[in-house]
Amino acid sequence: MNYSVPNIYKKIKNKNALVSVPGSKSITARALFISALAKGESTLYGAGLSDDCLTFIDSLKSLGIKISLNGSAVTVEGCCGVLPVKGGEVYVGSAGTAARFITALLAFSEGEFVVRSSEQMKRRPMGDLISALEKAGARFEFLENENCFPFRIRGTSAPEGEMTVDISKSSQFMSAILMAGVCAKDGLRVRAAGSHGMKYIDMTADIMWSFGVNVEREQGAPVYVVKGAYSARRYDIEPDISAACYFYAMNRILGTDIRVRGVLPHNCQGDIQFIKLMQGGFDGGDIDMSAFSDQALTMAAVAPYLSKPTHICGIEHIRGQECDRIAAMATNLRAMGIECEEQRDGITVYPSQPQSAHINTFGDHRVAMSFAVTGLRADGIVIENAEVCSKTFREYFDVLGGLVKQITE
Repeated sequence: MNYSVPNIYKKIKNKNALVSVPGSKSITARALFISALAKGESTLYGAGLSDDCLTFIDSLKSLGIKISLNGSAVTVEGCCGVLPVKGGEVYVGSAGTAARFITALLAFSEGEFVVRSSEQMKRRPMGDLISALEKAGARFEFLENENCFPFRIRGTSAPEGEMTVDISKSSQFMSAILMAGVCAKDGLRVRAAGSHGMKYIDMTADIMWSFGVNVEREQGAPVYVVKGAYSARRYDIEPDISAACYFYAMNRILGTDIRVRGVLPHNCQGDIQFIKLMQGGFDGGDIDMSAFSDQALTMAAVAPYLSKPTHICGIEHIRGQECDRIAAMATNLRAMGIECEEQRDGITVYPSQPQSAHINTFGDHRVAMSFAVTGLRADGIVIENAEVCSKTFREYFDVLGGLVKQITE
């Protein structure tokens, strides 16, 4: 479906509004993964059941993990770190989180499995994770292209020595290895190579600690040690800060005071930095978004309305996500008549009033949701294939439509 974004600038009658967003996709996925490996039955409350998380649940079920849903509550019967099955086929769809986490899990589990994905996921980077897992003792047979899905994997529960994983393209590689490390019989020692925002790795360690496993970081070195086993528990999931960011971006360009239920200033999700920028009146300039790169598109979407040029950098790795997100920014900004300069690791956006345009979402949920924000202060912005938002926030355009009525009528 196409979504015509209403221009509501200077039509706002009520600046104050409160909206709800789903539970955090990042926390939901980690809590699901850890619960699946725990001893006992865990219940996760407030889970974000986006397409990605539902795909992850189906992946875990195909490995013999028992999971049931009751609204936004998810009950998981853990396997004590040993999968109930020793072989089979797993489908991870386009869910990057599921793809990385499942791959690490199978690498540290005895048995032989085939892992398949969507066409989009076949193009996303996996090589650095696979290389680390192969050096640890897992064996991969690629059924199409090297270091890409689909592949056959033969795991080992006794990985060899200290592992090193390059996280330059995704911190999920480290998170996947750390969480799956409890499956290794003698524990795991992992060194991070390359550079990337570490906030999501810190989040992973925090959630592991909540389920009884302490991740020790060696002093003065990016080396993590994992020992112990997970214990089941009841776990509350925070609202998705990545989803919340779009509404705080709206405040920055509309002068509204829209708030998201459950969002607190002290939050384990890295994208809280974007909200703080918006609340602090960021008005252009240089901004390194390597630590909260999911919001680079949102920053580009509001940048035309800021008073100074905005130079977003540190985000080269997002060229390998659902689409080449830097290229997607440039394509859509230019379609709206906005001057911009694309760089290898970022983009510079110059202020001016966006003109009517159709936004090419490139099959990427964040392109759709970000440029809808731009359209709230411009005429004739149409989001093509807006349904792609279901990957993380199925109700986004319904929530947006209700919000528009709430603050304009």
